[in-house]
Amino acid sequence: MAHVNDPDVVERLMLTPGRWAIVGLTSNEWRAAYDTSLFIRDRMGMEIIPINLPADTVHGEVGYSRLGDIPPEMLPVDVVDCFVNSQRVGNVVDQAISIGAKAVWLQLGVIDEAAAERAKAAGLDVVMNLCPAQESWRLKVSPVPGAAD
Repeated sequence: MAHVNDPDVVERLMLTPGRWAIVGLTSNEWRAAYDTSLFIRDRMGMEIIPINLPADTVHGEVGYSRLGDIPPEMLPVDVVDCFVNSQRVGNVVDQAISIGAKAVWLQLGVIDEAAAERAKAAGLDVVMNLCPAQESWRLKVSPVPGAAD
């Protein structure tokens, strides 16, 4: 069965303050994750955790190589935002389940029905093939007070 995004879940994830681990976020300004992560942090008001193989710090936020490397005091993660290709996202979803994440968000163009089903079966909320920055117009996301424009 094909996953269908629940608009109420999308709205709740985007409007409820939380911690988002952004898998695939690097300091490469040409990658979609770079600007989208700034939107998630500065416009949506979320805490972000960069996840990238070299564990690089991005936007001044300490990075980790994999979800399992996030320190216990930073858990649980509310949303694992996946900027990886569809062939690799299943592994990320399995890691999200193993660390007790509350939701997975597969970015625009990232589709894995089997991984979405595993996440749902484990009790996670799932958003697939959607970008929060592009969805923000519908929810009228405004800048967080005091955040940089």
